[in-house]
Amino acid sequence: MLTVIIFILVLAVLVLAHEFGHFIAARKSGMRVYEFGFGFPPRVLGIYKDPQTKKFVWVWGSPKSGKTKSTDLLNTVGGEETKEEEMFPATVYSLNLLPLGGFCKIKGENGGSENETDSFGAQKAWKKIVVLVAGVTMNFLLAGVLLGLGFMIGLPADLSDGVPNNAKVISPAKVLVQNVDNDSPAKEAGVMFGDEIVSLGTEQIKSSAQMVEYVKTHGNEAINLIVKRGGEEKTLVVTPRIVKAGESAPRLGVALADAGVISFPWYIAIYKGFVAAFWALINIFVAFYLLIKNLIIGQGLAFEVSGPVGIATIVGQSAKMGFNYLLQVTSMISLSLAAMNILPIPALDGGRVLFIIIGKIIRRPVPLKYEQLAHTIGFMLLMILIVVITWRDVVGLIK
Repeated sequence: MLTVIIFILVLAVLVLAHEFGHFIAARKSGMRVYEFGFGFPPRVLGIYKDPQTKKFVWVWGSPKSGKTKSTDLLNTVGGEETKEEEMFPATVYSLNLLPLGGFCKIKGENGGSENETDSFGAQKAWKKIVVLVAGVTMNFLLAGVLLGLGFMIGLPADLSDGVPNNAKVISPAKVLVQNVDNDSPAKEAGVMFGDEIVSLGTEQIKSSAQMVEYVKTHGNEAINLIVKRGGEEKTLVVTPRIVKAGESAPRLGVALADAGVISFPWYIAIYKGFVAAFWALINIFVAFYLLIKNLIIGQGLAFEVSGPVGIATIVGQSAKMGFNYLLQVTSMISLSLAAMNILPIPALDGGRVLFIIIGKIIRRPVPLKYEQLAHTIGFMLLMILIVVITWRDVVGLIK
């Protein structure tokens, strides 16, 4: 239950930051925002401030069928505007039933009201693009702030190349497992992400380099591997071997890091946070490229992909490890959301930017019905993908 609560709180922060980017950019550009919502419809409740009476007014649920057309899931991502949205004289801040994301409903964002000055459709192309990329920008800024805060209080870092200048070591380096390859000796032995390597065979492991050298000289030998997991030591039996054809040395199939906890003075920590966020974002883009490339050429997934259940599990595990670990994981999720949203896929921010750019190239807007159809199909495919990945996560937890 605690894991679920923490995950929902983390998701709320990330979604609100992203949608606030769209919201503030739209408002500053003179656009009307109908609704700022957490989660996807149907709406549970909402609130707005009446510009005449200056009082807050509650909105309970969505309109009943037969009075006005209700704001539903498909309408949110690709439909036309409804009469229901015009019922309210100010922006409605809402809580919705499906807690998988959020939205900022801007007037004319789906192509309507293009002759009205407070409409998204009436704005110049560059203003539209600014509004669309504002959410991604906020996710990046949030990650930079979280990492900066983490570096102030102490953040896990790879110390394989030594301690950085001006850094204070709070916790000495430990050899931690960062990734476990599929169909590898480590996977077969039960090694998991986050395991701390204590010893291998007869040697106490002090560094990842030491472990790599030991494995190279003990190919095809059953070795006792002692790891620390959740405060408890576990003994696993691993047999190093050639994992892929063409390799010259046996290995376990794990990525290791000499992870220690370091901190910086606040004025350096802020800078370090944004630098770390930038390079992490680049690495995420590279990972997306490899993922898509391997799927296209038929090599399958290059690495495990997690859905909401898998991410919630990771968030829960990081929270147990400490607040600084939770900050780091949250920042990585924020950057992943930024990278994914900017991809030129219909229903995502990048897909909407793509249609604007296409319109500029052909010197006329893409017909509204085709754009709406593309966004609706894209959204449904993304939802199906989330369901499939979530099912895999659940099956993995059961096993």
